[in-house]
Amino acid sequence: MTEPARFDRGHTDDLMSFLATSPSPYHAVANAAERLEKAGFRQVAETDAWDGTSGGKYVLRGGAIVAWYVPEGAAPHTPFRIVGAHTDSPNLRVKPLPDSGAHGWRQVSVEIYGGPLLNSWLDRDLGLAGRLTLRDGSTRLVNIDRPLLRVPQLAIHLDRSVTADGLKLDKQRHMQPVWGLGNDVRDGDLIAFLEETAGIPAGEVTGWDLMTHSVEPPAYLGRDRELLAGPRMDNLLSVHAGTAALAAVASGASKPASIPVLAAFDHEENGSQSDTGADGPLLGNVLERSVFARGGSYEDRARAFAGTVCLSSDTGHAVHPNYAERHDPTHHPRVNGGPILKVNVNNRYATDGSGRAEFTAACEAADVPFQSFVSNNSMPCGTTIGPITAARHGIRTVDIGVAILSMHSARELCGADDPFLLANALTAFLEG
Repeated sequence: MTEPARFDRGHTDDLMSFLATSPSPYHAVANAAERLEKAGFRQVAETDAWDGTSGGKYVLRGGAIVAWYVPEGAAPHTPFRIVGAHTDSPNLRVKPLPDSGAHGWRQVSVEIYGGPLLNSWLDRDLGLAGRLTLRDGSTRLVNIDRPLLRVPQLAIHLDRSVTADGLKLDKQRHMQPVWGLGNDVRDGDLIAFLEETAGIPAGEVTGWDLMTHSVEPPAYLGRDRELLAGPRMDNLLSVHAGTAALAAVASGASKPASIPVLAAFDHEENGSQSDTGADGPLLGNVLERSVFARGGSYEDRARAFAGTVCLSSDTGHAVHPNYAERHDPTHHPRVNGGPILKVNVNNRYATDGSGRAEFTAACEAADVPFQSFVSNNSMPCGTTIGPITAARHGIRTVDIGVAILSMHSARELCGADDPFLLANALTAFLEG
């Protein structure tokens, strides 16, 4: 079938590649860094002294990246324009003692990370990816991107009530995946397997941060392929769009009026309280050091922060055709309707009236439509890094994103045009 003439799908095709090759936050930031390197950015170490030269720079710390572009001649008090996002997604993560089993099945002990839709992980072919730490303190990324694990669901013959009463899963007893057969379960088997697969000498791995992922690749869906199904859209869709926007601004002919920044944090799904989370000091340290490296004072830092704006970009809820009553009756964001402006008067989102005006200006400059999202008053509202960023750094922050279905599932669904529209809006914002 011929692709319908809608938008150039090059951005969405690249997003699909980004999702497929980013099964963990560590892979996501490595992929973002690679894209930024191609746009002329260079990595700087936090342990080194920083210079005040212009150009693109970035810091990597674990599963987080902060990248910024200093235009030629930027003053120390030049404000920042920040796109904020997060790199982590709900999943199953390997425990410190991973080798287990029962009744002739070899299993891997996992812990539930964040708030996943547990049923979406059942009967799905799973790979294993993350970070291995070696005896010398170095780290190695690993990605077993083939069917390795599976969480088998109980047959309906052994649970006749499941259709009428719903599926009830115990996080400890029912979510441990199988990965082989045998009664002789030996401590160290999984890590030894990963060492062999990664070409690491036996016994060199002393630490690990490992997580499962669905090995089914992202795919266009629907008669006209106007939908996109894939993993980890919450929130790698925003990380990818922010990376593309920052690279575009840095490579553009016009000089941005502010200093454009991408800040993609880890651990949003469990509260952001870590050295790589939005509630940690990473962003503030990077912005302050950028000011001081350009010869600025604390007064310059205060002036820069006072004029700074952050777009906190995270996925939101599209109206669900089977559960429309769960949404606010007058706010029904639709897929392929453009990015959403997220509002909650109890500050679960950071948007206020001035923030709406800021986002409106960016969308108008990019000729991008946008929609508004607010929760049904009877339903608890989620939150983002937006309120954390605003409160911790005193930075004016606006919550936005792309409307999706199946949020926190192992496989989510969005409109195939919305990632492109979001990237264009973020580019216009960073150029402002």
